[in-house]
Amino acid sequence: MTHAPTDQGPDLLGSGWYTTEELATLMKVDPSTVRRWRTQQPVQGPPFVRVSGRTTLYSVDDVRAWLQSRRTDPGAS
Repeated sequence: MTHAPTDQGPDLLGSGWYTTEELATLMKVDPSTVRRWRTQQPVQGPPFVRVSGRTTLYSVDDVRAWLQSRRTDPGAS
């Protein structure tokens, strides 16, 4: 079942989620790098949701948007 976004914001439950380890694998970095991003001041990396003291999740949509915001197009200069 596909969930559509509502007027109350993004569809957080239907968009899919990455764990810290899954995001690290996707980004080809060590999980400690992803953990460091979210503990640095100012916070770096994609937006995240801390579900508990040991569980942090990253929305697939937020990761895509974050990657797009960091994209550099050499042909655009």
